[in-house]
Amino acid sequence: MMEPAKVNKQHDLHMRSRKQIELTGVKNVESFDSEEFLLSTELGELTIRGTHLHIKNLSLENGMLSLEGNVHSLIYLDPGAQGKNKGILRKLFK
Repeated sequence: MMEPAKVNKQHDLHMRSRKQIELTGVKNVESFDSEEFLLSTELGELTIRGTHLHIKNLSLENGMLSLEGNVHSLIYLDPGAQGKNKGILRKLFK
């Protein structure tokens, strides 16, 4: 019996001068405002925090997202912990 082919998940992040971010491997934008973006990527949940954040380009079909603004932090959640942490995040943002 043949084993199913392993799919290599890819996610790249390029930041320029803490003002511009280009991401690949974006599956969904869970929520966003001018101070925080919650993203689902191929390699886990990503939170981007800052000020004056806004979408420059978005193509979920291609998994691409470009942001502009003042970036203060990037936080990845462990992909294995998505189920546990997602509930906590939703409670915080209600």
